[in-house]
Parts: sequence; C-alpha cells; structure tokens
Amino acid sequence: MAEGSFDQFDRKILQALAEDGRISNSQLAQKIGLSPSPCWQRVRRLEKEGVISGYRAILDQEKLGAPEVVMIEVVLDRHDDEILEAFGTTMERIPEVLEVHLTTGEYDYLIKVAVNGTRGYEEFLRRKLYRVPGIRHTRSSFVLRSLKNVQAFLPPG
Repeated sequence: MAEGSFDQFDRKILQALAEDGRISNSQLAQKIGLSPSPCWQRVRRLEKEGVISGYRAILDQEKLGAPEVVMIEVVLDRHDDEILEAFGTTMERIPEVLEVHLTTGEYDYLIKVAVNGTRGYEEFLRRKLYRVPGIRHTRSSFVLRSLKNVQAFLPPG
C-alpha cells in the first residue's frame, strides 16, 4: 500500500486507536463497522507497515512530582557531527527531557522538560543542562497551560 493511501476503514482504525490505544479488537471492530477478524488483520498490517509505531501510556506528570513543563531553545557552539551526536546522546540519557527537536531558525534545538517548579528547573539547569558540552546559549519558557496535546496528525484522505 502506498504511503498515505488508506481506505475509510484504515482511517477509522487509526483515529480510534489514537483516541484509545487500549480498545479491544472486538470494540474497535464494532466501532468502525467491520467484523473482528478483518479488523485485526488491518491493525496488524498497519503495525507491520510502521504506520502504527507503538502504543504507550500517558502519564500524569503532576502525580509523578514534575508538574511543570519547560520549553528550552538551545544554541550550540558548533554544528559538526561530533557535537550534534554528543548532544543528542546526552539528551536521551536525561530523564526529565521529554522531547528533543532539531530545528531551523535562530535556535538549533527545542527541548521539552518536566520539572518540579522553579527550584526543580534551577536544579535541572545547574546539575544537568549546563554540564552538557557544546551549549552556547539557551532560552526558556514555562508552559502555563496545554491547550492541545496530540501525538499524530491524520491528513484527510
């Protein structure tokens, strides 16, 4: 199947699983209007093709003790392969770092971090981020409220 060419049932499956990744196959089949066996086969095909890349639980950061989210723009000293790879590897190892994006524009990276208030953020900066070699400059913004948080966009078919 060509990339992006999904029929109405595939699209309904993807939308339903994006809303509830724990829905049972029988509930999913009923919801989209297929019998369970073809529904299961379609889900397996979408997984095999990599359209569905995995399933995960959404955790409540507040209940975990790190309720604040900070977006940090990072500028590196240099942009050679060694520095870029070292930065990426280091970010993968820091548990507070939720996302890392290489970007265009004024900053090289945008990272999303979960912390426990301003003191938690100060500790993160001093003990972790500022110890990463190659960082020239950062700029931070605390997220006050998240208005929308989805993991994927399903373009119209």
